[in-house]
Amino acid sequence: LDETVMPAVDYLMPGGLTWAELTALVRPLAQSPTLVGVDVTIYNPTLDPDRSQAGRIVDFLADLLAG
Repeated sequence: LDETVMPAVDYLMPGGLTWAELTALVRPLAQSPTLVGVDVTIYNPTLDPDRSQAGRIVDFLADLLAG
C-alpha cells in the first residue's frame, strides 16, 4: 500500500496501491471457493500509536471475507 494510506509499516512504499485498488485486486481472490488463507505482513503496531491503521486492516479483511 502507498505510504499515504498505510504509514504503519517498516518500509514505506511511495507510489503503492490505495485501499480501493487493493480491494479491487484482492476481492476476486477472496470470493474464490479455493481460498485457504490470508497473510497480513509488515504492519508495525509501534508506528500506529492510536491503532487506527490496525482498525483499517481489520475493516478491510472483514469486508473482503464477508463477500
